Amino acid sequence: MTESAALSAESPPAGRTRSLFHHRDFRRLWLGDAVSQIGSQVSFLALPLVAVNTLHATAFEIGALTACETAAFLLVGLPAGAWCDRVRRRPILIAADIGRALTLGSVPVAALMHKLTITQLFVVALLTGVLTVFFDVAYQSYLPELVSNDQLVDGNGKLEATRAVSQIAGPSLGGFLVQALKAPYAVAADALSFLWSAGWVTAIRAREPEPAKPEQRNLGKEIGEGLRFVLGHPILRKIAGSTGTFNLCSSATFALEILFLVRNVHLSPGGIGLLFSIGSVGALLGALTSGRISTWLGQARTIWVAAAFGAPAGLLLPLTHHDWRLGLTALGIFLGSFGSVVYNVAQVSFRQGITPRALLGRMNATMRFLVWGTMPVGGLLGGWLGTEFGVRHALWIAAIAIMLAPLWVIFSPLRKLRDLPTGPTDQLPLPQR
Repeated sequence: MTESAALSAESPPAGRTRSLFHHRDFRRLWLGDAVSQIGSQVSFLALPLVAVNTLHATAFEIGALTACETAAFLLVGLPAGAWCDRVRRRPILIAADIGRALTLGSVPVAALMHKLTITQLFVVALLTGVLTVFFDVAYQSYLPELVSNDQLVDGNGKLEATRAVSQIAGPSLGGFLVQALKAPYAVAADALSFLWSAGWVTAIRAREPEPAKPEQRNLGKEIGEGLRFVLGHPILRKIAGSTGTFNLCSSATFALEILFLVRNVHLSPGGIGLLFSIGSVGALLGALTSGRISTWLGQARTIWVAAAFGAPAGLLLPLTHHDWRLGLTALGIFLGSFGSVVYNVAQVSFRQGITPRALLGRMNATMRFLVWGTMPVGGLLGGWLGTEFGVRHALWIAAIAIMLAPLWVIFSPLRKLRDLPTGPTDQLPLPQR
């Protein structure tokens, strides 16, 4: 079977779209992603708790750890896209999974030897972040090679639903593992989950065609084409501005959230995990209903309405105390997760559908650079605010600032559209600035 035939072997008859759960290779991608997402949620809780409870880190050190987790999007985000467009994406996914398993696995090993330090956590977070950049860029560029354009919303919705389920199950599992095994050893669960993911991606039978190789390679020119495509597009640049602003402010919140719940609200690891799990039901609901909402409102309206809906949810976190007001954090996570997932399914599907195949890696890398590149700045900002003004006041500042994020997409061409423009992706011209 040729490569092109392999990629289309499971296409449904004309005029009919089968569920992607009948698509063998998508199932394998999904099975790998499902377990690794749960593992990542365990580390989301366990790594900060290692710093807070085991290493007794300060607010600024927690902020620096958050910055290290996302600094790679600034350091290698743009060239990663160009490199991913030069080669097949599947080997990148496998290598990134194995690399993350080995890197995270060093944490429980160091703890067992009584050699674990905050510096090692910084290095682990940074290296894991670099591998995640390559995985995410290749992953979002790989899905359109496995499924057809009319299945992208369904595919992204299913993957978001998986992420949502992991956000429900993962924190509770993480809290249990932290209490049962101590935080450093709970990180081992994430390392094993990445090995699981690598195994399932290896089992995918479809093979991408070899990317065309121009006679001359120019990394700077290739990066510039990705930047020009995103920044020159009137909708993509507004989406980048909105998401980047949200991530800047929410990273300041994430840097302090667990510290706040441990030292201000006096919750146990299990209690924190349960709180996140309850709130994350909103992400599952958003993933399950995102397709219907896009059909009902239109994809363009869904983007700005979902952004406006989720932004005020952050105001509930700094109101939390160790009494009935614990529910405010769960409600805030529920509302914010619902809005974020609906927003992400709509805008990621639009990006994938409108971008020429040869530019997918660079478009995704450029968007990651612009919208995730703000996160290390936000982490450091959160650590500084927590040190200068106290953790609760810092959370208030970040929550108020998040409400500015939807303005980018509200005051954009999206507000006058119901549905987003589509076209044959490989024939779309690069927008001119």
